[in-house]
Amino acid sequence: MITKEKIDSYIDKIPPAPKALKDTLMFLNIGELTKAAKIAETDLALKAYLKNIVNRPIYGFRNEVSEISQIFGILGVSGSKQTVYNYMMTLLSPNKWILFKLNSIIFHSLQDNLSIKWQKILNHLNIKDDDIQNAITLLPASIIVSEALFNEHIDDVKLLKSVKALDYNTILTRLCGVDLFDLCEQIGTKWEMPEKVSKIIQASSGIKPSNDELINKLGKWMHLLLFFELSQPQTVEAGLNDFIDFQIDYVTDIYEEFSNLINMENQQ
Repeated sequence: MITKEKIDSYIDKIPPAPKALKDTLMFLNIGELTKAAKIAETDLALKAYLKNIVNRPIYGFRNEVSEISQIFGILGVSGSKQTVYNYMMTLLSPNKWILFKLNSIIFHSLQDNLSIKWQKILNHLNIKDDDIQNAITLLPASIIVSEALFNEHIDDVKLLKSVKALDYNTILTRLCGVDLFDLCEQIGTKWEMPEKVSKIIQASSGIKPSNDELINKLGKWMHLLLFFELSQPQTVEAGLNDFIDFQIDYVTDIYEEFSNLINMENQQ
C-alpha cells in the first residue's frame, strides 16, 4: 500500500516553481494580459513552449504567431491560463514513461485535444468561467502522478493487470487508497482551484454524481470527453483507455448531443 505521505510528496512536486511562472499566473489571474506577457517573455522555456503550442495545426492559425502578447491576446485570459497550466505539467512530466507508452508528443496532443474540446463544450453550453475551463488540465496532471506512483510498485501493477485484468483506476485505488479523480482533486487543491472544480472532477468519474444540477451536467460532459479522448488509437496503445470505466447510464441524456457536437467539429 502506498501511503498518503508518499502521495502527498508527489503532489508537492507539482509546480508552479520558477518565479516568472508564478508571476505570469498572478497577472493572468487578475486579467492583466499585457503584464503577464512581459513576464512570460523573460522565461525562455515558457516562451518557446507557448510559441510551439499555439502554432500547431490543431489551433488553426494560418500565419505563425511569435509574440507572447499576441499569443495571450488570441487565447484570452482563460485560454492563456490553461496553456500555462499545461506548461507546468511539462516540468513534472517524466523524461521516459515506464508503465504508459507515452512520449512528449502524445502527451502534449492529449493536453491539446482535451483543452480545445472542453472549450468548445463550454461554448456550446454558454458557460464562461475561467476556473471551470481550467479544470480539464487536472486529468493530464493526475496521469503523471499515477505513472510515478505505479512505478513504485511496477511489478505488482503488472501482475494485477495481467492476472486479474483490473483497470488502472481500480489498481490505483487498491495501491493508494485514492483513484484518478481523487488525485485530480488533490492537484486542484494544490493549485488553489475553487471547490466547484473538485466537484466537477469527481462527478466526471461517472460514479460520484453531484446533487448540484450544473455540476452534474458538467461532470457528464467531462466524462464523455475523457472517455472519447482516452479511446483514441494513440491513447489506447499507450494504455490510458483503461483508466476510465464508461458509465453509459450516467450520460445517456446528453450522449447524442455530445456526439453531434464532436461530429460537427470533425467536419470543420
